[in-house]
Amino acid sequence: MSSVKEPTDVTPKPKGRFSRRGFMRGVSVGSGALGTGLLPREVLAAPAAALAGPGPVPVTLTVNGKDHKLSLEPRVTLLDALRNHLDYTGAKRVCDRGTCGACTVLLDGKAVYACNILAIDAQGKNIQTIEGLAAGPQPDPLIRAFVNNDGLQCGFCTPGLVMAAKAFLAENPNPTPEQVRRGFGGNLCRCGSYNGIRRAILEAAKPAQGGQNA
Repeated sequence: MSSVKEPTDVTPKPKGRFSRRGFMRGVSVGSGALGTGLLPREVLAAPAAALAGPGPVPVTLTVNGKDHKLSLEPRVTLLDALRNHLDYTGAKRVCDRGTCGACTVLLDGKAVYACNILAIDAQGKNIQTIEGLAAGPQPDPLIRAFVNNDGLQCGFCTPGLVMAAKAFLAENPNPTPEQVRRGFGGNLCRCGSYNGIRRAILEAAKPAQGGQNA
């Protein structure tokens, strides 16, 4: 009695195509290399610190007029230093790419994205955050103006907008509505409260103008 054999597929397999089976085989080989010592000994024996990069260094940051001594890795951004090491959480992490403006703080009076600056490079400069504007018996007029004009909804981007407005009014104490509109292209509001924000900035400018702003 003869047995029936399954036909053998001799069709050549196409080369250069992604194969899930090939991918899994590669992962298995890579894992085996780690376990069987196929990787160079100096790689396996290297301490984690040597592979991670420079260790912490002393950093002194002057925030809202107060010096803070920290020990930070050189790669730590000013935003991370403020939020994670000093508990200044007003500046928000949103895009982390220097495009939305939610992390805006003042550096020697200039508006900057804190996510784009290394903390180590901010030494020797006066850093001002939204917490500094809210300190004291009376908040900064900008904060009250934002409240009066509904210049916020969720409030997540508001600290960055207020700090950007602070720097803007320092350079433009008598702005026109068009100047205000064009001056805030670097700050995004996910709730779309732009009309209230513009009214707030114009209102905050009035005290410096003797109440003459339109």
